[in-house]
Amino acid sequence: MKTFAPLFKSRRRQAFILVLLLGILFSVLPPSFSTPQPQTQDQFLILTIDNKIIGPVVADYIDKGITRAEDDGYQGVIIILDTPGGLLESTRAIVKKIMNASIPIITYIAPSGSRAGSAGVFITLASHVAAMAPSTNIGAAHPVGVNGEKGEDRPLKKAIEELTETLRSQKKQKISPRTKEKQSPQNEEAPAPQTGNVMEDKVLNDTVAWVETIAKNRKRNVEWAKETVLKSVSATEKEAMDKGIIDFIAIDTNDLLKKLDGRQIVIADNKTVILNTKNALLHRTNLTTRQNILNTLINPNIAYILMMIGFLGLFIEITHPGVIFPGVAGVISLVMAFYAFAILPVNFAGFLLIGLAIILFIAEALTPATFGLLTLAGIVSMLLGSLMLIDSSFSGLTISLNIILPLVLSVAAIAIFLVTNVVRAHRRKIMTGAESLPGTEGKAGTDMAPDAEGQVFVNGEIWSAINKGPLPIAKDEKIKVIGIDKVKLLVTK
Repeated sequence: MKTFAPLFKSRRRQAFILVLLLGILFSVLPPSFSTPQPQTQDQFLILTIDNKIIGPVVADYIDKGITRAEDDGYQGVIIILDTPGGLLESTRAIVKKIMNASIPIITYIAPSGSRAGSAGVFITLASHVAAMAPSTNIGAAHPVGVNGEKGEDRPLKKAIEELTETLRSQKKQKISPRTKEKQSPQNEEAPAPQTGNVMEDKVLNDTVAWVETIAKNRKRNVEWAKETVLKSVSATEKEAMDKGIIDFIAIDTNDLLKKLDGRQIVIADNKTVILNTKNALLHRTNLTTRQNILNTLINPNIAYILMMIGFLGLFIEITHPGVIFPGVAGVISLVMAFYAFAILPVNFAGFLLIGLAIILFIAEALTPATFGLLTLAGIVSMLLGSLMLIDSSFSGLTISLNIILPLVLSVAAIAIFLVTNVVRAHRRKIMTGAESLPGTEGKAGTDMAPDAEGQVFVNGEIWSAINKGPLPIAKDEKIKVIGIDKVKLLVTK
């Protein structure tokens, strides 16, 4: 024992030996002690999208979920869907994964009150089996892409489009009957969708062709699929069933499993699979903490709040150098906000208007003679910039007015308050040291003839002073400081 005693004197050595012994112990355990691998051939993996915007985070969640189900031998994946819609590029990634899945993918729009809007339509149409719960709806799939590539109507754009359409119709009325006869009937029946913008036309045409391909591949209603992209039409669960958009209506997951049992599904490589869901087990996997945090950040309202906090933090740091915390918090908030804005369809004119508003608030504090006009202009600029910031009228990708108004007024009030205090501090008379003495009154400590030196009491202190007045000053007589020359005060009677 004496030979091994030195090995156990150090705590680090003790910990190392303990870990080593545990490693040896687990390595020699019999197989019965190891964790059994789950039998997944009769199980379905459930992915839940509960009122979430379809974005990169959700796309990653679905992609990893399907990959896991394929690798672990699950019978299929059930996506319980409730979404207002989302980004076109993320939707394409999800649809691509579903279309090439080696196991059946079932999309179930549930529970009651849920909807599959915009991006949800493409996911539902692409699935091998599509089902809806009672009191749900599907539709309104006009494209919303990244970097503002979308087809949503905006008030100004809509007015321009209506004017353009009126001019086109008037032009068509002037066409002669012979010209009309020469026109191809096919062109009249199926005009290419136009939005008045070249880029949007490309996105829209591409999306129509895409949704048509998906619907044909899954043998769903192609005409309705095209209409939901072109006209943003929607359908209830009963209408969707009647129109051949979905396969059936299921009250709950138990009813869903009953109706899935025995169905023949054609998956990738034309392989046919028969679903056996009578005794199937459901295994749920939710978004990870990291995915939840990132998904929260790309919410337009959260991103907007972070941006305003970031601007305010940097503003406080600039006006009050050395505080440090507001500046650090501001930078962190801006980084998180810009992460979200890199994904969301952002209108950079909104950024410029918000920046202009900050400049106007500073100008108001520096030039108070404007009587609040610059403040009013700054508030209007920040309000317009906030409304324009997210370039989409899609309800899931807009900033709530209930958040914009309080934040704009709060930031305006705080910015003006901070700048005003800084300006006042710079203009305020110095209250300490010799520089603060001019204008103050005191008492003469000695007699002083004109231009003669003596002593005075000012603010409880004895100072050497020079009488700069035309009259002599007697001892204990009141004096007034009119200036300072190095360490001597210049006084008068």
